[in-house]
Amino acid sequence: MKIFYSNVFKNYFFLTLTLFVSEVIFRIITGLNIIDWSMLRIFVGINIISLLVAGIGSFLGRLGNNILSFIVALAYGIYAVAQTGFYNYLGVYISFGTTSQAGAVRDYFTDYIQSFQWNYWLILIPVVFLAFFYLFIDPRIKLMQRNETIDFSDKFDTEERKTLNNKYRKMKEKRGFWTGIASSLILAIAFVGVWYSTLILPMFQNKLQIASTKSLFDNPSIPNIAMSQFGFTGYFVVDVKALLFPSNVEEKTDFDNSFELVEQVQSDFTRHIDSSTWEKIIAEEKNSNYRKLSNYYISQEITDKNNFTGIFKDKNLILIMMESTNNIAINEEYYPNLYKLYNEGWAWDNSYSPRNACSTGNNEMSGMVSLFTINNSCTANNYMNNVYPESIFNLFNNADYTTSSYHNYTDQYYARTTIHPNMGSGKYYGVQALGIPYNNVYQEWPSDVELVDKMLEKTEDQERFMVWMTTVSAHQPYTVNSELGSKHLDMFKDTNYNISLKRYMSKLKEFDLAIGELLDGLEKQGKLDDTVIVLYADHYPYGLTDATIQNYLGTSIKDNEIDRTPFIIYSTGIQAQKFDEYTSYMNIVPTVANLFDLDYDPRYYAGHDLMDKNYEDRVIFADGSWRDKKAYYNASTGKVTYVDDNDKYSDEVVASINKDIKNRISMSNLAIRTNYFKYLYSKIDEYEKAQEESVQGAEKEENTNSE
Repeated sequence: MKIFYSNVFKNYFFLTLTLFVSEVIFRIITGLNIIDWSMLRIFVGINIISLLVAGIGSFLGRLGNNILSFIVALAYGIYAVAQTGFYNYLGVYISFGTTSQAGAVRDYFTDYIQSFQWNYWLILIPVVFLAFFYLFIDPRIKLMQRNETIDFSDKFDTEERKTLNNKYRKMKEKRGFWTGIASSLILAIAFVGVWYSTLILPMFQNKLQIASTKSLFDNPSIPNIAMSQFGFTGYFVVDVKALLFPSNVEEKTDFDNSFELVEQVQSDFTRHIDSSTWEKIIAEEKNSNYRKLSNYYISQEITDKNNFTGIFKDKNLILIMMESTNNIAINEEYYPNLYKLYNEGWAWDNSYSPRNACSTGNNEMSGMVSLFTINNSCTANNYMNNVYPESIFNLFNNADYTTSSYHNYTDQYYARTTIHPNMGSGKYYGVQALGIPYNNVYQEWPSDVELVDKMLEKTEDQERFMVWMTTVSAHQPYTVNSELGSKHLDMFKDTNYNISLKRYMSKLKEFDLAIGELLDGLEKQGKLDDTVIVLYADHYPYGLTDATIQNYLGTSIKDNEIDRTPFIIYSTGIQAQKFDEYTSYMNIVPTVANLFDLDYDPRYYAGHDLMDKNYEDRVIFADGSWRDKKAYYNASTGKVTYVDDNDKYSDEVVASINKDIKNRISMSNLAIRTNYFKYLYSKIDEYEKAQEESVQGAEKEENTNSE
């Protein structure tokens, strides 16, 4: 026990041991790599934290140091358990930059806690052992120190010996105190150097990682990868640093500031776009971010038209983002209206709605503008004042459609009253504007049937319209009783489903009735044949446990398979078809724009036209993971899993795919942060007006000279 006589060393050693064992348990539970260079970085980082805590605690005395070390260990343990719960519940680790996540958990705290699995609490076992040590072992060490004496019996009497031994102990404690402080400082500095070297030395980097570890230290913009590389101990520190000292450093891309226009092979399907004005803007651009963005976007491919171009030209469009909907909804017995659209329209069976920091608001935004939202940000809210001239609303506005959007809830979670008009919606109707009764108690949500009825009233006299609807009836919670959760329970009374699943399916039935109401209403108005209905989901019903979803679907939900959701395009008269291309909401804008033959530039979007013959057939998840017909790449672990081990990508191909994805995400994020597309369109307008005035001036001068 003598090695623990130094209080600084003792607390440093046991805090390091506690946090590192907790990290190992955390990684086992969350499926992160254990045999990996990141573990060295995490271990070194824990040493730095423990040394600092022990050094600071030494000024508080023995008891104060013990209490401080235990509080730090307990706080980190609770933080790790909470992060594990967030990852399971929302599919992303929480960031201090995302206040909406905390709000979601606050409002659905019961569901959040009930989603916990028993093994999450194993993370706290090392903390329990630390408490045991401080309560039962450390007092014995302290007693041994007090009983340690020097034999002065030959020279001094009993009282003198006692006085000398007290002086000896105080001298030893003082020497140990300053030795501990000095040692802690020297070791901490040394460990900081080692830790930083793991950020920059090539041997510590995963060559397939989509974001560099150094960039994640500057800005933990992809929490899933940052958590993998820094552990929960380091991620907490880096996240706090980013909150207190925001970095202006953007993730470096593999795209430089020069551009080369992609040469188009001319054919009857060539989409002709004049880029001359854009090139002039780039040539004169002084702002480095705008120049980088323009160079990137102008160099992207202008996809050709195809056999599907204009198939829905001049028809109406109703685009519906379905709340909390996955393939449970594809059931003819329970949901005949939705099944009709799925079975008689076009359906993509490999469609996904990847979760991120604020899945509903961010995925609605991506569905409108085809940009990757900022992974650790509630982007829709944080950048609500941005303007997007290239949005789906503005494409239809430019085609002389009447555009509007509808949602049957308030702005409590997302500022749609601001966001939708800035997206280009001609008129946004929230629950109050529609006059739909609602209850702000989170169990109760308005009926989607009422939402459809109100929308049909508003559009009845419109000749050509484009409508966006965001539904809400299927919203969690499912663990407590609610009006819609109980309304259709009798339909499932003969099933062996658990009560949470039955309540969810009851709510989903209300949405299916809304689809039936929509079809009937359009037919009565004589508009059904002239209207296209597009449906996608904001996310799967994460108010249900993973086990419940897996048991119902009967398929694995690992490797982002839980994010599989329906994507349907329906119009009377089209030939029913099932597509197997991998896709997500990122591809909605360019696909719809092509189907309606709208005037749009495909280069502006991170997604692609699903009908393009060169469609890449790959879905990209929020953290940079991806899946296609051959493989699944996990961005958190940097590993690739193949469908067929005999048919693999080379490392060079994987690196090339990751490079493209990295650029698409980084450029989308930078475009959002700088409000780039508003700037670009204003510059184009400015140049075109100047050119028009120049032409008019030349004509006027020519007329004057001729006179």
